[in-house]
Amino acid sequence: MKWLNFETLKNASFYFTPNLPVIATKRYKFSLLRGLGIIALYTLASWLVLILILSLTPLKDTIFTIDNKELINQREKIEKLQNRVLLLTQQLQEISSVNERMKYAIKLAQRDSINPKDPLYDTLKQKIKKKINIEGNILFIVKDLYEKIFQDKNEKILFFEPVQGIITQFFEPSKGHMGIDYGVKVNTPVYATAGGIVTFADYTIDYGYTIIIQHSNNYTSIYKHCESLLKRERDVVLQGELIALSGNSGKKTTGPHLHFEIWKNGKPINPQSLIIK
Repeated sequence: MKWLNFETLKNASFYFTPNLPVIATKRYKFSLLRGLGIIALYTLASWLVLILILSLTPLKDTIFTIDNKELINQREKIEKLQNRVLLLTQQLQEISSVNERMKYAIKLAQRDSINPKDPLYDTLKQKIKKKINIEGNILFIVKDLYEKIFQDKNEKILFFEPVQGIITQFFEPSKGHMGIDYGVKVNTPVYATAGGIVTFADYTIDYGYTIIIQHSNNYTSIYKHCESLLKRERDVVLQGELIALSGNSGKKTTGPHLHFEIWKNGKPINPQSLIIK
């Protein structure tokens, strides 16, 4: 294989004769190494020109149209999936938060006393300041005077009706009905039956939008199946203050109404025995 050694390749050459429509044609002689060098330079220059064209001109969008569309579709699908995952994560966190707060509120309502280590202890141990309604409501003035002069701290406090409506279901703890139902239309104003601190205000699966208020002397009032809530947790509310709008929310609702409960030291009490009209 002598013709494969370097000296043979170095001395090798080839002829190039253009096929032109003329009588006299000229032959061109090139050495093998020179021809390979010209081909390599031509190839390199072609690649450089192609790279520049694809980088600096819109031609790349035309050439890779199909690939670009596929990549765009895949990217859009990935973004949609990511958004759905984030939304589901947020919803799961909200549901978990609502469940935890509901558990805490129920435990808080069922205690005979407040643990000093509870986050709400510093707020709950303070006596709620009650102001006389400056709009000339005689009932507020009479109630305030009654509490200052006659009412003992250990006696039960006075509660107002939370909503104007007809009672459609009464207090029947033996049947699992721990409060009373007022048959009212959706978006009927709901008022705080007594002054206190909102310990829970959020949506629950069974009872819909629910608000719980902690009162003095370990009384707790609960308002269920609301359409919307106008107060937030830790808000201080006065007796007769607008706190929500009645509704028909939650799985365990039987129609538009307000379910109202009063608890004392963790035990349900018939609201009709405490409410004054």
